[in-house]
Amino acid sequence: MAMYFMRLISGLMLYLIASVVNAQIQVQDDLKRTVVLQAPAKRIISLAPHVTELLYAAGASDQLVGVVNYSDYPEQAKKIPQIGSSSKFDMEKIVSAKPDLIVAWKSGNPDGQVNELIKLGFTVYYSEPRHLDDVATNIQRLGQLLATTDIANRVAQEYTRELNRIRTEYKERKKISVFYQVWNRPLLTINGEHLISSVINLCGGENVFASSKIFVPQVNVEAIIEKDPQVIVVGMNEDRKDWLDEWQQWKALSAVKNNHVYSVNADLIVRHTPRVLQGARILCNDLDEVRKKK
Repeated sequence: MAMYFMRLISGLMLYLIASVVNAQIQVQDDLKRTVVLQAPAKRIISLAPHVTELLYAAGASDQLVGVVNYSDYPEQAKKIPQIGSSSKFDMEKIVSAKPDLIVAWKSGNPDGQVNELIKLGFTVYYSEPRHLDDVATNIQRLGQLLATTDIANRVAQEYTRELNRIRTEYKERKKISVFYQVWNRPLLTINGEHLISSVINLCGGENVFASSKIFVPQVNVEAIIEKDPQVIVVGMNEDRKDWLDEWQQWKALSAVKNNHVYSVNADLIVRHTPRVLQGARILCNDLDEVRKKK
């Protein structure tokens, strides 16, 4: 009888241990790291504006306890306490917020500060979407960490359907060469690995600096004249309207000569969120306008 009870207790212990293990949430982040939570995240810090948007898209409501500056979408994100910028955040504020999950951005956050947070014992998930399909997978994974999979899956599926609609619509379009301006002084653009380049390709365009080995290369006007793109697209916000006017001095460029200099709200094309398809629609329409002229 004693042996029977020992086996019963032993079996019960194994069951309880297995239940605890199964209760864990395990998700692989964009750096192929396994991120483990013992329970759904309730106190989250976002270290990038695109991360903030993705968290809300995945179903976050009141879980965010800290964001970096420029986390301005959706509207409720503006009410979250700020803990610095993507490139330099306040460690003391992060620690005092007692987050159970920190979502970082590998290419935009300082490695030293993020590594220090990991050493302090905080759970860090890296969000690094590089391609348009990665937006949907990021939403789904964050939904797992939040235990909001129903919402996250629905949003991801809606995003994927729209992405596929645009792909189908533009896959046979005539190719248009494009120069995309990230910044004016110094003059910065993007290579073929950047999300913006994926948007250009989606619309039937070709990034003239796609072959650059640098993610965000600095270029000069002479190099752009040599490439002579059919279209120039300026990623800008309201305070950058003068960037468009600056191109008018370069009449040697076909894009300038033919009035093919366009602008897209930078937030709609540079952030790795569902809104990138809004920016894609704008860019696609601009390239279609050029095709109609030809």
